[in-house]
Amino acid sequence: MIYPIRAFGDPVLRKVARPIEKDYPGLKELIENMYETMYGASGIGLAAPQIGLDIRLFIIDVSPLAQDEDYADIAEELKDGRKVFINAKILEETGEEWKFNEGCLSIPDIREDIKRKDTITIEYLDENFVKHTETFSDIRARVIQHEYDHIEGILFTDRLSPLKKKLVKGKLSKITQGDVQVDYKMRFIK
Repeated sequence: MIYPIRAFGDPVLRKVARPIEKDYPGLKELIENMYETMYGASGIGLAAPQIGLDIRLFIIDVSPLAQDEDYADIAEELKDGRKVFINAKILEETGEEWKFNEGCLSIPDIREDIKRKDTITIEYLDENFVKHTETFSDIRARVIQHEYDHIEGILFTDRLSPLKKKLVKGKLSKITQGDVQVDYKMRFIK
């Protein structure tokens, strides 16, 4: 099942998500539906708040990037890029800050350069509730940080400079009003 993606302005995108337990109803089906939703929107990450659930769950699949020549040096690592993160907590962000042009399925038609640290250590549970502590760098760290922000109620536009925020304010207002064209299902708050 493909869920409609919640658009900028939906209050669920601003909530700090709550942890879930192993017996969360329909978890396996929810995760598969989230992947279907993400793939249907040509995304590489999706957080539960983006489909209206204020729970600490997000998924990524960076394997499509393995075909991109910009990532040729890490293509092998990216090929197995499908991961589920439940009740995640970033333990450490280290390294150099680097700019990367980010976008978001909940904020269509806006892409901006965002600075983030290049390496993270994160603790999380996988879809079987097995605990992991892993360190990621390169584009995987970037995607995880972006999705992690969603479960903390943070959007990438919050990380813009005050000037950039002013420049995108009109576009954000249009999204809130549903005045945007996308090729996937969205839910707007009017």
